[in-house]
Parts: sequence; structure tokens; C-alpha cells
Amino acid sequence: MKRYRIYCDSSVIGGYFDPEFETDSRRFFDAVKEGRILLLVSEVVVQEILQASENVQNLLASIPTSSVERVPLSKEVIELRNAYIAAGILTVKWVDDATHVAAATVARADAIVSWNFAHIVRLDKMKAYNQVNLINGYGILTIITPKEVPYDDT
Repeated sequence: MKRYRIYCDSSVIGGYFDPEFETDSRRFFDAVKEGRILLLVSEVVVQEILQASENVQNLLASIPTSSVERVPLSKEVIELRNAYIAAGILTVKWVDDATHVAAATVARADAIVSWNFAHIVRLDKMKAYNQVNLINGYGILTIITPKEVPYDDT
């Protein structure tokens, strides 16, 4: 049984309390809390959650530390993020979204999960991120929603 290492952006954490996304977000966090998924988060996620409602903050705080891996905002992450912006995938207005993808890539996550259909989980963006990843010596990053996580494999 493989324990997936999955980077999660703040949209999935907030999705836990959103009627449109709660079923799949809750299933994802149940698997994290049960230790079947290792949750990867960066400082960007933490900062975004600190600006969210108390129930969203409490959700992140309720995850056992053994189920969380912090991804540092290293020079490597920042350089890859900047490469996404230089390639025109996103503008600097959406720098945090580019940082999520870069952090997941540099951490060699099995996947990044998101409900951000404008800047992350969108076919043209996925292809562009992975093109930049390959040019910069990284592998392909799997970009999915929590609905697509293979829970039966964990």
C-alpha cells in the first residue's frame, strides 16, 4: 500500500467547508488524517490559511504532524516559479498559484490537488507547467482535483 505524497493548495482546505467541493475535500482530508496520504504544504499555503476563516484554520491545525510535510520556499522553488511567470503561464498577480505548482514540483510530490480551475487544474496550464518543468530538469507533475486521488491504492 503506497502512501502518496500530495501537495495541497488552500482551495482544497477551504473546499472542506464549501458545499460544491466538500464531499471530495473531506474524503481527501479523511485519508490524510488516517495517515494514508502525506500532505505537503508550503509557507504560501500557511499564509493563505491564516487569512481564512477560523474553521479553515482549525482544519489545517487538526492534521497530525506525522501526516504533514512542510515544503520550504527554497531558492529552487522561487526560480521555478519565476520561470513559470517568465513563460507567461501566469502573471505576477497570481504568483502564489505559480508558487504552489513550483513547490509541488521541487518537492517531487506524487501530485498537486487543487480546486483552482483558472490557474492550476486546467489542461493548457498543466501542459505549460510541465513543459517548463522538463526544460528545467524536473519531471512531470500530476495536477488533479481531490476527486481524482486514487484512494483505493492508499
